[in-house]
Amino acid sequence: MTKQNVVVIGASGHASVIIDIIEQLEIYTIVGLIDSYKPKGFKLFNYSVLGSESELSTLIETHQIFGGIVAIGDNATRQAMVENIAASNPNFSFISAIHPTAIIGKQVHVAEGTVVVAGAIINSNTHVGAHCIVNTKASIGHDCNIATFSSVASGATIGGGVRVETGAIICLGATILGNLTIGAHALLGAGAVAARDIASYAIAIGVPAKVVKQRKADTPYL
Repeated sequence: MTKQNVVVIGASGHASVIIDIIEQLEIYTIVGLIDSYKPKGFKLFNYSVLGSESELSTLIETHQIFGGIVAIGDNATRQAMVENIAASNPNFSFISAIHPTAIIGKQVHVAEGTVVVAGAIINSNTHVGAHCIVNTKASIGHDCNIATFSSVASGATIGGGVRVETGAIICLGATILGNLTIGAHALLGAGAVAARDIASYAIAIGVPAKVVKQRKADTPYL
């Protein structure tokens, strides 16, 4: 069976993780990387930067590219890149990348563009929206809804029935008790324990988590 050609958009640490997943899946052939901040020819593993996203239309024809995945850790930056690519290349297919060691429960749906990293667990009846990140050893309980462009960092634990809204950030080792909602673009800090809902655009830290200030959707956090 002929493998479809894909590109990884990004050439930093998160891209290296995604490359490893794609190689292990053995479904696609990576023809190269797309990055606006690194020169053509820059290499990550054995893959070279082919050009920037502004050159993607030409590169699609040259390399017979089926699609690819955006390897940008920051939620807002990832969203902007996805929207730019979709607008200029409507036939570009965004692929998901689920590591073979991830545990995916029954009736779990993982949407396009989403990355599920080694050791992550997603339990039954959970929906993970498009262009999310579920990082190393993150655990998502049953009947959760993880909305588009959100991220669940390494070691985070999410109880059953939780809703994580668009663009929300669950940081390293954070815990969310069952049946709560983390609002859009909110940030739950590293090691924090959410024992009640967190409002949209709030930054909450501590045990139990308390809101300390507000953020904008594009406020840097990495």
